[in-house]
Amino acid sequence: MNCEVCQLKELEVEHFEIREVLRCILHTIVFHRALGLVRPKDVDLELFEITYVQCGDVELEKKIDERIDHFISWVEKHPNKKSQICLSFYEVKSKQPSWFTNKTERLYWEQWYVNLNVTQHPKHHSSKSHHAKVVVDPGESATEDRSSRRAMVEASLREVLFQIIKFVNEKKDHVPPISDGVIYFPYEITIPSSSDSAFGMDMIKRMLHSGHPTMLS
Repeated sequence: MNCEVCQLKELEVEHFEIREVLRCILHTIVFHRALGLVRPKDVDLELFEITYVQCGDVELEKKIDERIDHFISWVEKHPNKKSQICLSFYEVKSKQPSWFTNKTERLYWEQWYVNLNVTQHPKHHSSKSHHAKVVVDPGESATEDRSSRRAMVEASLREVLFQIIKFVNEKKDHVPPISDGVIYFPYEITIPSSSDSAFGMDMIKRMLHSGHPTMLS
């Protein structure tokens, strides 16, 4: 099966922005890959002038938040480090039965890599000079810097959202047939491992894993 991969533009965010940014991106992807009837819900971000759409599924929101919590915990243990979170869609097929097993396997058909660079915002220090005639309030300067930076993050997040929509509209041939009564495709959200092993190796292990799918509903 052909697995389409989308590497989203890297976003440079601060720790307190992680949750809102990931909610916005992950829910946008899932909404655009929803199959059946959903109850669209507009969500306004508190940190940015951006509105995105959720599927209106409480259980889905809970599961996405749980994975975001795990990701934030990983970030706190590995500060100032670039990281990825991967949202994968798959379908479940029965393995060829044999005398010792009769399990199912996951066939991945689409993977989204969300790339974040979590940074620590530098503290502003006021410098004293006997020759300076104009005194600039460091607090005002810091506010302007943060406002400018926030605008840059917002613009970058908008680019990522447009990247998602463009990918969804252009890449359709690989999407598997829709089963009756199914609203969401099976999915999984993968974060870097707690042991800080290579993310790629962690993904390979998960892709080799077989078992029952995790449904969104």
